[in-house]
Amino acid sequence: MQKIKPFLWFDQQAEEAARFYVSLFKDSKVVSVTRWGDVGPGPKDSVLTVAFELAGQEFTALNGGPQFKFNPAVSFFVVGETEAEVDSLWQKLSAGGSTLMELQKYDWSEKYGWLADRYGLSWQISLGKLSDVGQKITPALLFVGPQHGRAEEAIRFYTSVFQPSSLTGILRYGAGEGQPEGTVKHAQFTLESCVFMVMENSFAHGFTFNEAVSFTVDCKSQPEVDGYWGKLSAGGEEGRCGWLKDKFGLSWQITPSVLPKLLNDPDRAKADRAMRAMLQMNRIDIEELKRASEES
Repeated sequence: MQKIKPFLWFDQQAEEAARFYVSLFKDSKVVSVTRWGDVGPGPKDSVLTVAFELAGQEFTALNGGPQFKFNPAVSFFVVGETEAEVDSLWQKLSAGGSTLMELQKYDWSEKYGWLADRYGLSWQISLGKLSDVGQKITPALLFVGPQHGRAEEAIRFYTSVFQPSSLTGILRYGAGEGQPEGTVKHAQFTLESCVFMVMENSFAHGFTFNEAVSFTVDCKSQPEVDGYWGKLSAGGEEGRCGWLKDKFGLSWQITPSVLPKLLNDPDRAKADRAMRAMLQMNRIDIEELKRASEES
C-alpha cells in the first residue's frame, strides 16, 4: 500500500472528478466509494470520499464543501513520454480550465505547460522520460508568500520525518535570474518511495498552501500514528479527524489503516458509530474507534 497519498478536496464533485481523471491515464481505476450514513453533515448515502488510482498511484477525493479551493501552491507534475501524449493530456485537462503557462518549449523542456483544470486543480505537463522522475504523476510544492525562502528547510524536515527518504537534488537560482540568489528553483526528493518536487518564488501570488490538497499518511499502529502526528504537527496546527498543518502550512492526515475498514463496515450502525467517534477526535485513537464501533 502507498504510504503517502494525495487527498483532494472538492465541493460535491469528487466522484465526477475522480472518474474524469481515471479516463485520462493508463493503469487507472476507481477503487471504492465511501458514502455518508446517518452521521455527519452530508445527506445519507451521498458520496463522502472516492479512492482511485492514476497510473497505478493512489489518490483520494473528498466532497468537503466550498470552504477550500485549489490553487497552484500544490500542483501535479505529469511526465509525457511522447509529444502526442503531452498534447492529448493538455487538451483534455485544459478543457473548461485556464492556462497558467502556455504549452511550448522552455529551457527545461522541449514541451511544457502549466494549467488549472475545470475543477481548479493545477497540473504541469512536461515532455520527458519517466525514468528521470520515477513516477508518472508527482506532487509539486510551490513555496510563496510567507513560506518563500523555506523550501530547503522543508525538504530537510520532511526527509527527517519519513524513512526511508532521499534527496535527488536541488537546483538553486543564480545571480541575475530574477529571484533571490540561492533560493530553490527546483528540487526533487523521495519520502517512503513517493517522489515530491519543490519550487519557490518571491513574487506576490495571493495564495499559499491550504486544505484543498493534503497528504494522507497510512499508519499500521497507534505508535506510528502518534509518531507522525507529533513530528508533523510540531510548530503547526492540530485539526479534527486526523488532520494537521505542519509548520510550513502544508496539510497532512495521519490515518490508521483500519479507519477505512471501520467506516465502510457492512453493518451500517457500526460504521456510523466509528464515524461519530472519529468526528470528535483530533489525533486518531485506534482502540477508541474500535470500541465505539463495537458498542451496542
